[in-house]
Amino acid sequence: MAYRTPVNGQITDALTQQSVMVLANAPAMAMGSVYQSAAHSLSILYQNAVQAQRNAAICGQAATNQGVVQIYSGGTMAGAMATKKLARRAPDARLLLLLHLMLQR
Repeated sequence: MAYRTPVNGQITDALTQQSVMVLANAPAMAMGSVYQSAAHSLSILYQNAVQAQRNAAICGQAATNQGVVQIYSGGTMAGAMATKKLARRAPDARLLLLLHLMLQR
């Protein structure tokens, strides 16, 4: 000890050692904080990637459903177009018979 003080020497040594320990731990604490921030940012990145993948899957399912609806309605559309073409040419009696047969299906 360089200076004489009215405080016990063991107390001043304990405080000095505590101050040195705080200064020595500062870089480790700073790096821990940096690593924690990086981990948090990375987790947000992965959450956004998962959400984007989920949205893409939903859009893919919607497109597939629309395609299936279009495929299944193809026969109905063909029947409607044939009926429209026949309606332009056929007399009324034949048209009524055709509509009656189509409704019985």
